[in-house]
Amino acid sequence: EVQLVESGGGLVQTGGSRRLSCVASGFTFTDYALGWFRQAPGKDREGVSCISRYDGKTEYADSVKGRFTISSDNANNTVYLQMNSLKPEDTAVYYCATTPWDATWECAPTDFNSWGQGTQVTVSY
Repeated sequence: EVQLVESGGGLVQTGGSRRLSCVASGFTFTDYALGWFRQAPGKDREGVSCISRYDGKTEYADSVKGRFTISSDNANNTVYLQMNSLKPEDTAVYYCATTPWDATWECAPTDFNSWGQGTQVTVSY
């Protein structure tokens, strides 16, 4: 059974940093794509950043390029999202998700089928 457990959310001031972690279990880490998604109140869930160790592909939403970095630790089955220069508009529930790798995967919620419970990130003014 695929399990994803996020941690690292919390309250941070504008301009601050936060690192989210997602520990995965129940599948072969390197055969899957993993991603971070977020959903703000009243908005659709959106892709933030995704990574696949299988093909070395990473993707970032335009709104976070240059500020967020995704990385993975295969030995510990963990994917991280380092968030720097945080803005109030980054406030959302952040979800970790995974999907079996295939050549057509994209960093979109509809492409991912296993989800964690989410962790709240709030950026204050």
